[in-house]
Amino acid sequence: MLYAKLLTLLLLLQAPLAWTASCPDWNLQKAEAEVAQLQATLTHWDDHYHRRGVALVADELYDQSRQHLAHLQQCFGLAVSPSPLASARGPVPHPVPHTGVDKLTDHQAVTRWMTGKTGVWVQPKVDGVAVSLSYRKGRLVQLISRGDGVQGHDWSRHIPQLDAITRQLPQAIDLHLQGELYLRLNEHVQAKAGGANARGTVAGLLARKQLTRAQGNAIGLFVWDWPHGPDQQADRLAQLAQLGFPDSQHYSIAIDTLADAAHWREHWYRSPLPFASDGVILRQSSRPPAERWQAKAPYWIAAWKYPYAQTLAEVRDVRFRVGRTGRVTPVLHVQPVTLDDRRISQVSLGSLPRWQALDIRPGDQVAISLAGLTIPRLEHVVHRAVERQPLAAPAPEQHHAHSCWQASVGCEEQFIARLTWLSGKQGLALPRTGPGTWRRLVEANLVTSMTDWLQLDVERLQQVPGISHLTAQQLLGSFDQARSRPFDQWLRGLGAPIGKHLQLTGDWPQLASRSAGQWQAVPGIGAKRSQQLVEFFTAYEVQAIAARLADTGIEGFLATHPHNGQ
Repeated sequence: MLYAKLLTLLLLLQAPLAWTASCPDWNLQKAEAEVAQLQATLTHWDDHYHRRGVALVADELYDQSRQHLAHLQQCFGLAVSPSPLASARGPVPHPVPHTGVDKLTDHQAVTRWMTGKTGVWVQPKVDGVAVSLSYRKGRLVQLISRGDGVQGHDWSRHIPQLDAITRQLPQAIDLHLQGELYLRLNEHVQAKAGGANARGTVAGLLARKQLTRAQGNAIGLFVWDWPHGPDQQADRLAQLAQLGFPDSQHYSIAIDTLADAAHWREHWYRSPLPFASDGVILRQSSRPPAERWQAKAPYWIAAWKYPYAQTLAEVRDVRFRVGRTGRVTPVLHVQPVTLDDRRISQVSLGSLPRWQALDIRPGDQVAISLAGLTIPRLEHVVHRAVERQPLAAPAPEQHHAHSCWQASVGCEEQFIARLTWLSGKQGLALPRTGPGTWRRLVEANLVTSMTDWLQLDVERLQQVPGISHLTAQQLLGSFDQARSRPFDQWLRGLGAPIGKHLQLTGDWPQLASRSAGQWQAVPGIGAKRSQQLVEFFTAYEVQAIAARLADTGIEGFLATHPHNGQ
């Protein structure tokens, strides 16, 4: 018992605080326009899902969009949106209303929900389509979609094809059940495979006029409630198993603590199951009589969902990085979000054409996931801001393999990238010379060419904001190490296109005098690489750098003079 309490406390201390978004600085006119567009999008999604069985967006993105809409409406005192289930309402009343379920956001919320409750059970939250089932004299005679919780649509036409569902009870009794029709999967691990569009697939099948036998056999049933059944959960589960619904008992566990709930949530998240699941359901053993149930979330049941596989993030800014070779990479700076315990504030788009095709602007809402569990990745644009802010992207033709060898207007990013590459592990491997250091030196006008830093001293370095006397001494020591680095490291650091494993022999004058044919004769160098090498060694800017390095006494560059043309 003491262990459980300690574990509960540890979980609470480790759990991230729920992020509360601040209200945007909008005037009322802009707020109304943004809310109206977001509402229209959600209505469009609802209509497709409820009337056509087509999910246009992942469940977690839908939930987050709903939360964002409610937040904006609260910020600006706007009217609350109608129920998202309005378009799902059908003509057939449920024998007992479907109650819905509150969603608990974190460990603290689960603790608050469990406080004062006894006889709590946990089950997987099966990711499927909710239905009411009616049996008469032991025979399944009616299926009703959840609809708005009070009235739904009659899906009874599919009963003859649902071979995987108990259609004849061992007893000739009348009863009403509530449960989830799900897509039957083989050892589905939610943490690895995600939702697999399981719910959307089932919704699409049930929206059809008729199912084939194979389609019907792909649908299973998880009974999660028996409204008029025994008062206690253990008795309900035991009798459901006797009636032909053993999964309800198999996947229901009695728990006492938050640690128990967290254990089973993690277990089912990472264990093979015959269905997709998007969290766990917590429920009290006893509950009010079915006659008192209403189509709203009650106090005796709650959901604790699994970590998001995708999160919704608002774009704050779009910035453009220019790399050493002139490649322009757009980077989205987003309102910080947490995904799988990683705090994300920016995500790369990879290429300028991708940004141009997506046309992402500040204020847009985008879906972000993690590639390889570590690298933030843009999935797609979820919502576009009504107001499209203008952005000026660098012109691709202005940046290439031989642009920006010096600091000048429009060249700062590529020039700093060249210095960072030169001093990094790919080149000279100089300690304490990251992009932040080079940016300080460039902004202080102490480094405007690729070799200026070799002439600096401690006095000039410590005049730079952010560089102390000690740091200046350390930097000067790093710069002095560069003078003794091998010629091959200098070539790689300057960006000579020689690859990781190719070893060149000769000094600068010998290499700079080679023709494309001579380069191609070297093992491992093809036609394209040979031309790149000729262009590198004959570029005026590179020739000038080599001459300054020769004057400085760097090994391999001696007896070299600037070239007066290409």
